[in-house]
Amino acid sequence: QVPVVESGGGLVQAGGSLRLSCTPSGKIFGIVVMAWSWYRQVPGHQREFLASIRRDGSSSYADSVKGRFTISRDNAKKLGFLQMDSLKPDDTAVYYCRINAGAAANYWGQGTQVTVSS
Repeated sequence: QVPVVESGGGLVQAGGSLRLSCTPSGKIFGIVVMAWSWYRQVPGHQREFLASIRRDGSSSYADSVKGRFTISRDNAKKLGFLQMDSLKPDDTAVYYCRINAGAAANYWGQGTQVTVSS
């Protein structure tokens, strides 16, 4: 069973928006999430860091998405979000959520496809 479930991907036209969500599931549902991170990967390329947010709300972004993407979380509901605006065809990729439960306890989802048409 995949420990992290992502949703919200799909097909959108350039300039449009999508909101991705992720949540821990199964055996790790009871964890305390210390940080949420989003990555993306295009076939043949390395996985790229996009954004992260800590439990206290402090966040950081990759330059490639700064000003267009917004990361957020709901600690009580154990939900992480990535709001993506002004999407470009170059944003087409599989998007992954990583949940950190402290130290080296990192959990990944299986990814959700985002396709931006020109």
